[in-house]
Amino acid sequence: MLNIPRETIGSIIRKFKAKGTVETLPGRGRKKMLTSTAVRYLKRRVEKSPRVTTEELRKDLSDVGTEVSAQTIRLTLRNEGLHARTPRRTPLLSPKNKKSRLQYAKSLTDKPQKFWDSVLWTDETKLELFGPMDQRYAWRRKNKAYEEKNTLPTVKHGGGSIMLWGCFASAGTGKLQRVQGTMNSLQYQEIGWNILEWPSQSPDLNPIENLWWDLKKAVAVRKPKNVTELEAFAHDEWAKIPVDRCKTLVSSYASSLKAVITVKGCCTKY
Repeated sequence: MLNIPRETIGSIIRKFKAKGTVETLPGRGRKKMLTSTAVRYLKRRVEKSPRVTTEELRKDLSDVGTEVSAQTIRLTLRNEGLHARTPRRTPLLSPKNKKSRLQYAKSLTDKPQKFWDSVLWTDETKLELFGPMDQRYAWRRKNKAYEEKNTLPTVKHGGGSIMLWGCFASAGTGKLQRVQGTMNSLQYQEIGWNILEWPSQSPDLNPIENLWWDLKKAVAVRKPKNVTELEAFAHDEWAKIPVDRCKTLVSSYASSLKAVITVKGCCTKY
């Protein structure tokens, strides 16, 4: 026995008598709501203007006589590999900034790993007690997050409660200190340190930025209620950062320089 329900067998027999076959005939199923021309238009539009809204796209199609919902547009674009994502926040780069970044990367790309292991990476950051972020979306393809048109330029240090100075090397994190203001290259030279000529607007070229991100996420999870807790939690979480995390960031620095060269000075995922 095949254990097939009688209703199923009866349905197959009726279909054969009516159609002369039990195969699914062509032309069945829901018809596509958008023509191939309309789909091509949507793809061109969002690739040229990633921040266009689905409502704007719906109106564009309506103006030429095609009525579809915003949901249909979203599904169509997803089927074409385009998804609405929050733009990555990146520094606003002028042509001069891009040129400086490119020159920096080219001048150091041949340095051996031993050199980078000897570098002490330092920077300041503002740690925010409350810091809601403006959410926007950009249509983009996978692995295209850092193309310039898909990012959201920001101004460095957009606000916060305390300023912190920190340092780390391949061997692990160093001191974390609350400071007033920022340190410039002259102050570092007064201490007696040799300074790399740093291109401005280039947080992606300082791997400590990744540790700042780790730190801020870890502190936020603990939900500090005031500035005193904010600073205390920051010191706790900074001390917990694994040596392997530091070593991995430094070992990938050569790749970040190559990435800057590839994109001709624009921002990278690093």
